[in-house]
Amino acid sequence: MSPLMVGFDLDMTLVDSRPGIAAAYRALTERTGVAVDAELAVSRLGPPLRTELAHWFPPERIEEAVTLYRELYPAYAITPTTPMPGAEAAVRAVHERGGRVMVVTSKIGRLAKLHLDHLGLAADELAGDLFAEQKATALREHGATFYVGDHVADMAAARTAGIPGVAVATGPCAAAELSAAGACLVLNDLVEFPRAVDRIIGLALEG
Repeated sequence: MSPLMVGFDLDMTLVDSRPGIAAAYRALTERTGVAVDAELAVSRLGPPLRTELAHWFPPERIEEAVTLYRELYPAYAITPTTPMPGAEAAVRAVHERGGRVMVVTSKIGRLAKLHLDHLGLAADELAGDLFAEQKATALREHGATFYVGDHVADMAAARTAGIPGVAVATGPCAAAELSAAGACLVLNDLVEFPRAVDRIIGLALEG
């Protein structure tokens, strides 16, 4: 196994899943009669599904909504989702250096894999249904060198795992928030990643 293992978040880091997730939420509204503001929901991607559904459903209906949403997800959310700018090149940059890529996401693994397969993003490892500090378990288990994400919770994951957190300001969190959360580097997007990766590796080795 290569000593270089780079972790990436999924939603709004590697993939722009907002159109697909919004479609899934609209389908959920149609099926349940509970009005979910899909555009608002996708403006704050990152936390687990149950956290978002708790804004719309009473506690006794959340598990029902989780199950139905996940049933609807493959039909509604996969095809509209696109790679984030620079995602393919970022993954390629890691592989070109003999490294491996792992995706660590709050989305459950089987749905995350549908996105990766559909878009041809070559992840070597995948860990799902993890958020914030929970992600550190997978990052440590696979020996991640550093972790790339768009949310302050991703920086918390990296900090808990004892590795550098690299932020991309492509999600709901502003660059200043990401810096304050402990990012060792904040990129505008993954387009900048290939030019920065060797410097990031150097930072990780220094740590």
